[in-house]
Amino acid sequence: MDHGLILVSGSVSSDLELARRAEAKGFDSVYAVEFFNRHGYVTPAAIAATTERIRIGTGIANAFIRTPLLHASAAMDIDEISGGRFVLGLGSATRRMNEDWYATPFEKPAARMKELVTLLREAFAAQGGGGFRFEGEHWTIKVPIFGRPGAARQEIPICIAAVNKGMVAAAGAVADGLIGHPIATRLWHREATLPGLRAAEGKAGREAGACTLKPYLITSLAETREEAVRRAKGQIGFYLTTELYHTVLDLHGLREVGQKCREALKRFDTKAMAEAIPDALVDEIGIACTPDEAPDRLAQWADLTDEPLFYAPSVGVRPEAMRENLDAILDVFAKPV
Repeated sequence: MDHGLILVSGSVSSDLELARRAEAKGFDSVYAVEFFNRHGYVTPAAIAATTERIRIGTGIANAFIRTPLLHASAAMDIDEISGGRFVLGLGSATRRMNEDWYATPFEKPAARMKELVTLLREAFAAQGGGGFRFEGEHWTIKVPIFGRPGAARQEIPICIAAVNKGMVAAAGAVADGLIGHPIATRLWHREATLPGLRAAEGKAGREAGACTLKPYLITSLAETREEAVRRAKGQIGFYLTTELYHTVLDLHGLREVGQKCREALKRFDTKAMAEAIPDALVDEIGIACTPDEAPDRLAQWADLTDEPLFYAPSVGVRPEAMRENLDAILDVFAKPV
């Protein structure tokens, strides 16, 4: 099992240091995040220039706030800097994030994502210096002279972030990997994600398993299990204020948990958000325990993924406690180099 780490230490400079430490600890991959105050490609480029072995990914870059060739050129640049270690992770984000944060239209996200990945694959392969043309339903591109001297590869792995069936189907049809959302449970992946991927792969004429699952695992390690669970609940409650993700709760018969989280958000009551989360749901979603218990908790995911992405909770967690958690994750899941 490969070990991946989501870089959420709080700043670009600290994420660079965290990535170097992860490489020294034998981690196989690190993934940078994008948010309204963090650019999706800058941190991975810096990591590429200051590491030697570890895979570097976007986990995720927002798909629709850039034109396709901006994604393509960024991916090829980072892949060249890293010597062929880049993984391009793309996500649609929510309607509110696209429209309110980036003033970007949000229409037909699954269909557009599927076409975007197809376009990017063709752009990566078109490095001979001739023209590049793409005519699709959502994008038409005409570049008379198109090349990329120095490109490390003509094929760069592409992952799609997905929760619900439309985006899961898009990932199964065209992507190399599906990045699982932090609130997706093991049951959800077994009964929704993986069957959806296999069906889409078959419909597209791909081999079963062509698109692998790379799930975010909310990972909270503390001196007591009670404290670890408390911290994880804050992060889970925050995500469940978004109704889009309540389909996961429906599978567990827990729709009321999401509604409680949304009601708490109206009062900006983060404590109530966390308290709405049952302990059993925390165990289904991630790893929240003492460091000694963590390897056994990870083993529960072994039949679902070959690359879990450890994700430290931050909502309601003091900075020093978050640093301690990241230190523990690096120590517990370290591998021989």
